[in-house]
Amino acid sequence: MAALWTLSLLLSACLFWPLCLALTPPAELPQPHNLPPLLGFNSSDGSLSVDLPMALRVFSVDYHHVQAPFEIVLWIMLASLAKLGFHWSGRVPAVVPESCLLIMVGLLVGGVIYGVRHSAPPTLSADAFFLFLLPPIVLDAGYFLPGRLFFENLGTILWYAVLGTLWNVLGIGLSLYGVCLLAQSSLGDVSLLHCLLFGSLIAAVDPVAVLSVFQEMHVNEQLHILVFGESLLNDAVTVVLYKLFESFLRLPSVSGLDVLLGGCRVVVVGLGGLFVGLFFGLVAALTSRFTSRAQVIAPLFVFLYSYLSYLTSEMLHLSGIMAIVTCAVTMKQYVEANVSERSNTSIQYFLKMWSSVSETLIFIFLGVSTIQDVHMWSWPFVCSTLLLCLIWRATGVLLLTAVVNKLRRNAVTFRDQFIIAYGGLRGAICFSLVFLIDDFPKKRLFITTTIVVILFTVFVQGMTIKPLVELLDVKRKKRALPTVSEEIHSRLIDHLLAGIEDVVGYWGQHYWKDKFEQFNRKYLRRFLIREDHQARSSILRVYQELERREQRGDEEAPPLVDPRSHSRPLLPEEIDSIRRILSRNLQNFNSKQTPAYSRHTLHPDAITDKTRKPLHRYHSLGERYTYNTITHWPQGEDGEFNGSRRVRAGLSRSHTVCSISPRPILQDSLASAQTAPADPKSSDAREDQISPQHQAPVGRAPKKQLSFVLENEKQQ
Repeated sequence: MAALWTLSLLLSACLFWPLCLALTPPAELPQPHNLPPLLGFNSSDGSLSVDLPMALRVFSVDYHHVQAPFEIVLWIMLASLAKLGFHWSGRVPAVVPESCLLIMVGLLVGGVIYGVRHSAPPTLSADAFFLFLLPPIVLDAGYFLPGRLFFENLGTILWYAVLGTLWNVLGIGLSLYGVCLLAQSSLGDVSLLHCLLFGSLIAAVDPVAVLSVFQEMHVNEQLHILVFGESLLNDAVTVVLYKLFESFLRLPSVSGLDVLLGGCRVVVVGLGGLFVGLFFGLVAALTSRFTSRAQVIAPLFVFLYSYLSYLTSEMLHLSGIMAIVTCAVTMKQYVEANVSERSNTSIQYFLKMWSSVSETLIFIFLGVSTIQDVHMWSWPFVCSTLLLCLIWRATGVLLLTAVVNKLRRNAVTFRDQFIIAYGGLRGAICFSLVFLIDDFPKKRLFITTTIVVILFTVFVQGMTIKPLVELLDVKRKKRALPTVSEEIHSRLIDHLLAGIEDVVGYWGQHYWKDKFEQFNRKYLRRFLIREDHQARSSILRVYQELERREQRGDEEAPPLVDPRSHSRPLLPEEIDSIRRILSRNLQNFNSKQTPAYSRHTLHPDAITDKTRKPLHRYHSLGERYTYNTITHWPQGEDGEFNGSRRVRAGLSRSHTVCSISPRPILQDSLASAQTAPADPKSSDAREDQISPQHQAPVGRAPKKQLSFVLENEKQQ
């Protein structure tokens, strides 16, 4: 541990030395205006003369030649060592979130740089954040998004992300404008549009901060997807609203038509990003179908098409976050089916590494950028912003949840509502947006307030949310991955619910999900997945999906293992052998000529007009006979089967064929059939025991009689 911190300090020293060296530019040699400086020509009267070196240099330093990539590598190395040191710091990770420690490291580095250079340290520009650091994090979140949970809770997520964001933006903006009107002496020059603009950026819940905190707590799946999905789509809404209010500020006056057009623009930006991501996702899936002969470059298309969807949306002024999330969700299942397992592993690890490095750099630069000379302080504005962020988010969650719980089967509990409201952490998105505001007198106050809100939410709320989860006894996530049996039963329940909705004529969630699965299986999978990679069995496809989940480590917490178990772990070759056996057996089971049908593919009954052949089985006593079994069905008022008897002794493995017998049958023949010896000649004796004297009593209605003919495998 001490060695890690020593290495970090040495790396910091290496980082500060080039920064200080960059302040002293090298002496420039006189160069002619018409020749490149590399030729070394020099002349005082304009004529050409060669300036030859006096001696050959053995050692030289040219830092400015490698300054940009060298500093980038040093920053990444510093961030990675800080992250590594955090996970080796004993009990610190159990108390302090990783984001808090990274911000503290950034504050320390920024303070040292400010003390050495006596000027503000480098800040994280908005272009660097939105074009290079944010896309990997959003791509990782979208590619490994739990699709079933996300789409089951999509209505609630959109309810929180769209209406909740509008509630927070308008509430915070209008309330801050009221505070500015009350404090006319210091805040009188802040207009309503400026307050709404600041409210749009300060309401942005950062998915980076939310992921870094909630992944360490392992809350239940429903709560995690609600918080994470809301923060992911919340950013798209806040960025659109920010650009809308920014456009309003640049107009000389805002009319009602401008507000209406602004609302239409919000819809166009969101849906436009959705369709751009859908297009690039399908193109990526189609491209991966033809990578069988070049599997090395197959993972590259995942990153290229995703990043291209983000850049295209930004170029068209659409929602880049919505585009890259849609692209990742669309192409995931098809890409995983087309590429090899090694390529899937490469995609997984590269995405995780890329997003982890970006997240670490964001938090470190948040700390570094805090050390600035541009701060402006106002107690009423800063304290009011902190209080209003908490109040409006809490009231919004309570009111919106009260409405949505009336439409949900699994209601969001009050404990989960508290965690959702308390987990609204701010981060780098609002920090980057505040620097994009056009210059006006109170811009420095907006920057200072944003930094205070970020530090308060990350440190205070981020450090106290885990004890609150334990105190409130919030339901945690199930540790073990679902088994194949659980997945099959879950799908069975989905089919049953879809069938029930179809029968009653209700177009609900399961109905549309079943329709999409049918369309996906019939058209999309056939067109986007190679034929040799299409799983013929749905059970085999479930098994393959669980295998991929286990390999990519979806279980952040390992499955619980009974400590009392002393059985040795399976060797890798044993595990591979088991997997091969299971895959082969499932495939062989599916390849049997067994008639099967589903709700959508009901096969016509081609044998309705033919005599169905009975199943032939061996007799349990080893003999082969033919029996006549009689069962009376009286038509009593009570509806019970009075007087019916069944022959069971020695006939348990025989097949029965039901037919109506028109002749009267003896009741006592059953007893004779049971007591008869197992002799081939005894069959004739049993037939002779049926006499005409045993008929239905006179005066009673005739009874329906069913004759069950027991047939053996072979007739002698």
